[in-house]
Amino acid sequence: MEKSLDISVVVPLYNERESLGELVAWIDRVAHDNGLAYEVVMVDDGSRDGSWEELERLSVQYPAIRAIRFARNYGKSAALYCGFEAARGEVVFTMDADLQDSPDEIPEMRRMILEQGYDLVSGWKKKRYDPAGKRLPSKFFNMTARVVSGIKLHDFNCGLKAYRRDVVKSIEVYGEMHRYIPILAKHAGFNRIGEKVVHHHERKYGVSKFGMERMVKGYLDLITVSFMSHFGRSPMYFFGSLGTVMFLVGGFTTVWVIAAKLYKQAHGLPLRAVTDQPLFFVAILTVILGVQLFLAGFLGELINRNSSDRNSYLINGKINIDKTDKTDKTDEKI
Repeated sequence: MEKSLDISVVVPLYNERESLGELVAWIDRVAHDNGLAYEVVMVDDGSRDGSWEELERLSVQYPAIRAIRFARNYGKSAALYCGFEAARGEVVFTMDADLQDSPDEIPEMRRMILEQGYDLVSGWKKKRYDPAGKRLPSKFFNMTARVVSGIKLHDFNCGLKAYRRDVVKSIEVYGEMHRYIPILAKHAGFNRIGEKVVHHHERKYGVSKFGMERMVKGYLDLITVSFMSHFGRSPMYFFGSLGTVMFLVGGFTTVWVIAAKLYKQAHGLPLRAVTDQPLFFVAILTVILGVQLFLAGFLGELINRNSSDRNSYLINGKINIDKTDKTDKTDEKI
């Protein structure tokens, strides 16, 4: 059985070699000052700047480091998924590797989890050191996420979060869903979600890995996670219901158009051919779309019931540094 620790700090990284030494030293100091048994799970998401070599060096100096390496860049969600899988701490933290998140927040956020009973505590960068071009869209995005999800957080996308261990072992982060982990947690039954104002630092090294395209992806992902939260296990409830309504509306409209023509014909009233009426074609189209939506829901149910783990590909092709085996520091899985 894996040894349980006080905290695990999961750090996804991509080309952050310059900041890794300072970050690990900072986490180590905070953990020792507060008497916490800890581990740092570093997930190298296909870096090409020597980040992995830096992690190998740091792993000798800091035995608490465990590291995972992807053969190529899969994205932050994939990195968090594997980091959560590897985490052994009672409380699991996530933070970015760029030194903008402060490890000094760890003790208080841990206390909120253990003493106040929260399942998840999300950081709120109330004062941000980002350009206005990032801050303003982020505020609008967070407002939309609050309305859609019903979760009253100011900063869904803050990288600094604390989780009860059961939370990270129960949710599945995939695609670009790292922005919506609180929504995934709520959907999994973890409703005690809190927030803490955290200190945000200016970026010290490198450049941001996210551009404005993430706003477009963010809204598409919000639609996806909202749909998955409500209908992910039963797509027939959405597509089947909408398809049935459209089929019935189109069917009744078609019958009404034909019946109206027959009535006028029987009573010698002026009439037009059914095929000359645009409403008839709209009704037929509605029937066809209704059937297609119903079939989409039915196929979704079949796929959902027979789908395998969508993240299984991440388990292969990664390299581990794990202090449970001192004789062989790296273990390549093909």
